[in-house]
Amino acid sequence: MIHFLNDKLWFPPASEAMDDGLLAVGGDLSTERILLAYRNGIFPWFNEEEPPLWWCPDPRFVLFPEKLKISKSMQQLLKRDHFEFKTNTAFEEVIRNCRHITRKDQDGTWISDEVTAAYTTLHYMGIAHSAEAWLNSELVGGLYGLRMGKVFFGESMFSKASNASKYAFLSYVTLLQAEGIQLIDCQVYTEHLESLGAEMMPRADFLQQLNRLIPQSK
Repeated sequence: MIHFLNDKLWFPPASEAMDDGLLAVGGDLSTERILLAYRNGIFPWFNEEEPPLWWCPDPRFVLFPEKLKISKSMQQLLKRDHFEFKTNTAFEEVIRNCRHITRKDQDGTWISDEVTAAYTTLHYMGIAHSAEAWLNSELVGGLYGLRMGKVFFGESMFSKASNASKYAFLSYVTLLQAEGIQLIDCQVYTEHLESLGAEMMPRADFLQQLNRLIPQSK
């Protein structure tokens, strides 16, 4: 069933989500609510004219960093340092590009002013991060998401040059693994991420992983 949220800071159990993953409607995008959502495997995804929609699909699309697949062509690109890889030097520019980039079979974007403000606040708190691919001093690709405990929750990526977002993603996953991240949440299936090693995981198993990998608040 769908739950309707108000000002109270809570979420229903993820197991009560609809078949398509929709769990709740309403509430706000306060820092506290967003962090509570992610800790419980829930994420916001909604159009600008809609109230917040909260999702927890089953199964969940995830990537274990040690299972990352890098094609031979991308290995050569990484070795040549074709792009310059950076993190957290242009978070607001990354999220702005993710918002405005043209995507196949997608008319609009869910990254509204409200979403941008919320995740930018999380960035200044040291929770939301960006990974960036630069070419000739221009930002040409990247992604952003949240780091909590030993989990990275990927949100969105963009590319203005061939392989730029893939370069940023592969470079960042390698960095995350070195820094102890054990699970990357890709949320929902894409063929692109499957080619890089992402896989489906039952929701119950995903939630168990979050309980293990994210320190419980006191």
